[in-house]
Amino acid sequence: MNISIQKAVKIAGGQSALARKCGVEQGYIWYWLHRAKKTPAEIVLKIEAATDGQITRYEMRPDLYPPEDAA
Repeated sequence: MNISIQKAVKIAGGQSALARKCGVEQGYIWYWLHRAKKTPAEIVLKIEAATDGQITRYEMRPDLYPPEDAA
């Protein structure tokens, strides 16, 4: 299970709520939660915004986004 997506779902108030905030269908959230090994790069910034930064881009994809202090 994708822990970052799980946290984002909880913060947003459910899979449907997160999907609405990210502009995707709920089925995508379910897939990313249960099947995807990594959060898709194209959705990382939307999830960060949807959670008001509580789930960071670095937390979801450290391979793409270095920690803030390393930049």
